[in-house]
Amino acid sequence: MLKYISKRLLMLIPVLLGVTFIVFSIMYMTPGDPAQLILGESAPPEAVAELRTDMGLDDPFIVQYGRFVVNAVQGDFGQSYTTKRDVFSEIFARFPNTLKLAGVAVALAIAIGIPVGIISATRQYSFIDSASMIAALLGVSMPNFWLGLMLILFFSVNLGWLPSSGADSWKHMILPAVTLGTSSAAIITRMTRSSMLEVVRQDFIRTARAKGVSEKKVINKHALKNALIPIITVVGLQFGYLLGGAVLTETVFSWPGVGRLLVEAIRQKDTPTVLASVVFMATTFSFVNLLVDVLYAYVDPRIKSQYQ
Repeated sequence: MLKYISKRLLMLIPVLLGVTFIVFSIMYMTPGDPAQLILGESAPPEAVAELRTDMGLDDPFIVQYGRFVVNAVQGDFGQSYTTKRDVFSEIFARFPNTLKLAGVAVALAIAIGIPVGIISATRQYSFIDSASMIAALLGVSMPNFWLGLMLILFFSVNLGWLPSSGADSWKHMILPAVTLGTSSAAIITRMTRSSMLEVVRQDFIRTARAKGVSEKKVINKHALKNALIPIITVVGLQFGYLLGGAVLTETVFSWPGVGRLLVEAIRQKDTPTVLASVVFMATTFSFVNLLVDVLYAYVDPRIKSQYQ
């Protein structure tokens, strides 16, 4: 297991290099001058040119990227162009908000998706199955930003029950968590149903029923346990995605998380903040995937034997 984890961590290095190279290239080619943005539109050209030289923005692309990689390896991702603070200080200050939002959204998605998926699988082609699959299809199809705006319009503007932005209390978390959790719940529902249908048709399920085992025990102890691998995969992917920063949702609800920080940095062409945010998101997503792979070994002993 340790050998496998070490191998996965080493594979993270080329992934991060590739991600940072692509993002650095995009930021380099996009219009806008960071020095001009820092000094303001009314700044004299001489001051802008001097700041560009001090920041190393006049150097060739490969020199700038190489300097970033060398500094990043030493743990220095630079300072934000706009706030003058260390970029990871900005990220770590906002990450708890993203973590709370992602945790609540995934918990909501699991609480809805797995039970509904199990019911749909055990009552295939029934009205409940058809209704839940239609609802899941709608949940997957609706863009998060559209759903968020509709929830704001209904619950905040028309009814006035919930706040539309901010993160001052638990009430502020309800709408963004529902917005994020809806899509994830739909995906988990569909995967749970598909996985359960595959398992309940196996011979050992028929054998358990023939022995007189209660249907509840057959489903919960035998079928669900053997159907967990793809479900865990989907839940892990959804959680990793949300931890990486639900960019659109955090922007719509003005939620002070990593996703909104990234959007603000892109608008201001704050390259150090953008690069550090992307590295943080990619690393977080990779670690969540690694955790999911480790969980496989505890869910399925056959997978654990492969690591030994």
